[in-house]
Formats: sequence, C-alpha cells, structure tokens
Amino acid sequence: MTAKQTEPVTIISLRELNLGTPEPQPRESKTFTVEEAVETIGFGRFHIALFLIMGSTGVFWLAGSLLIIGLASVVVPTIGWRWLIRIASIPGIILIMAFKFIPESARFNVSTGNTQAALATLERIAKMNRSVMPEGKLVEPILEKRGRFADLLDAKYLRTTLQIWVIWLGISFAYYGVILASAELLERDLVCGSRSESEVAVTVGVLEESQSPCYCHMFAPSDYRTMIISTIGEIALNPLNILGINFLGRRLSLSITMGCTALFFLLLNICTSSAGLIGFLFTLRALVAANFNTIYIYTAEVYPTTMRALGMGISGSLCRIGAMVAPFIAQVLMSASFLGALCLFSSVCVLCAISAFTLPIETKGRALQQIK
Repeated sequence: MTAKQTEPVTIISLRELNLGTPEPQPRESKTFTVEEAVETIGFGRFHIALFLIMGSTGVFWLAGSLLIIGLASVVVPTIGWRWLIRIASIPGIILIMAFKFIPESARFNVSTGNTQAALATLERIAKMNRSVMPEGKLVEPILEKRGRFADLLDAKYLRTTLQIWVIWLGISFAYYGVILASAELLERDLVCGSRSESEVAVTVGVLEESQSPCYCHMFAPSDYRTMIISTIGEIALNPLNILGINFLGRRLSLSITMGCTALFFLLLNICTSSAGLIGFLFTLRALVAANFNTIYIYTAEVYPTTMRALGMGISGSLCRIGAMVAPFIAQVLMSASFLGALCLFSSVCVLCAISAFTLPIETKGRALQQIK
C-alpha cells in the first residue's frame, strides 16, 4: 500500500518540475542609437578640435578682417597689393586643409542607411577621445521622406520662405555694401567734397604717369585706423542682439535693426568730422552683423528638421547674389550719384524691415519642429 501511494506523488512531482522550468529563449542582441553612442563617448579631444576648426570660420570672419586691414597698412605701401593677396590666401588654404579632418555626420549617414560609415565615424571619435563605444549594433530608423525644394514652397511655408529669401538677399546686399562703401568714402571723401572729382582725375593722371598698376588713391594711416575701428563694430551689438531676440522676439528685433540700418545709411550723407564718420561706420557694421545673426537663428528655427538644412542652404545661396550685386552699387553707382546709392541701400533695408515684421511665424519660445 505504501509503495502504491508514493509512486503517483513522484510522478506528479516530476511533472510539476518539468512544467515549472521555462524553456530557454534566444538571447536578444543589444542595440544603440547615434545619440546613445555620443553620450557614451562623451566630450573629448575630438570636440575641442572640431570647436577650433568650425569656430575659426566665424572668428576668422572678424579677426581675418582686422588682420587684412592691419597687413594692408604695412604691406601695400612697401611691397605692393599683390603680396597682400598672396599673404591673405594663406589662412584660407590652412582652413581648407583643416576641414579634411572633419568626418561626415554620423546622423546623416544613418538616416540615409549608410550604417557602416556612421559606425566608422563614431569609432574614430571614440578612439580620439580615448573612450569606448556602447555594446551592440548601431540602429536608427531610416527617414522615409527627406526635405525637397518643393517643401519650401508648400502652402504652409510659402509666405515664410519668400520673405526669408528677401531678407537674406537684402541683409547680404547691405552688409557687403557698407564694407565697400566704407572704402569708397575714405578713398574719395565723397561726403564733404574735400577731394573733388577733378582732383580725383588729377590723382589718377599722376598714377598713370607713375605706371601704377592700380589707378586708385592709397589709404593714409588714419584711413586704416578708421577701417579697423569700424570692423570691431561687428561684435559691439552682440550682447544687445542676444537680449533683443530673447525678449522682443526674432521678428521685432530684426525689423528694428533693419530699420536702424536704413537710417544710418542715410546718415552717411551728412558732412561730419572724422570721428563722426567712424561712429556712423562703426554703428552700421554693428547693425548689419546683428541682422545676420538674427536671420540665421530664425531660419534655423522656423523649418522642421527634414527641411532645415535645405532652407539654410538655399538662403545662403541667395545671400551670395546680394553680395555680387553690392559692388555695382557701392562703387559704380556711388561714384556717379553718392546720395542715390545710399537711398538704394536704405530702401532695400526698409523693405527687409517690413518683411521681417510681417513674417507669419514667431519662433521665440517655440520648440524645434521635427517633421513637416
């Protein structure tokens, strides 16, 4: 009887044991995204080098201008303007060589399905930072739709895009216009007329007799000083510009600085002292630089991620058109009609101010849009 009672118990226990033991599951492979890899790698030498290279494109802009003006005051009177061009090309060559160090964006490669290239970039950054990569396989959802030119002209963004293009073109036109107009003002003294057109013609005749390759009036040391001081103005309004775009908003801040730019273009027609001219040019350079800062921020914020690079790129292209047109006004037209050239620059700035004020979207406090 005892054996018959214990046997079923043993069988039931074995069955319970078999039912309670889970079947082995296949081990899931680990994965990570680009963001997780960046966080794991951390900040290091690669980011410092990237900051120095990319930052130099913005700081070269100002420091390079000051350097060229300083070199011109020494090189041009001694060994000639050709040597100035040769010396000025050296930093650009160095910068081009430095850009070879910068790899393609890992996020871009992953978004286009080129995971191996993205992984190679991340591994290179990790090696340079003396860090490690996260374990697993790099994965990222491939964007089914990327930005197209037609998206910029979609009904949702059509008005914004057209007004942004007008502003970019006008700001570039005014920026390079004030730079070229500064040289023209100092060379010919067109405001106060201390150097008349006949005197300019005599000066040109003397230069022709001396077989000068450049028929122009050489700058005096005071002219170079004026150029250097006015160039420093490009960083003068940065603190006020930051406060303006954060408290007044992008649209109102840009419309105010564009309106002030138009006003100061007209003030250049006033015959004033050397200090007054320096003040006008200094303020103008500060205003046009503030205009660039604001429209750059606004353009990057108003478009969603899928369209942002496309919007910035096309706007930058239109910016070059404004830069190409500026010399014909600041040098050719200004020689024929000084007030007419200033009125044209001022009118364009007024148009940009109106366009900025009537932009349909304000991006202050607005989260970046990820999709259209």
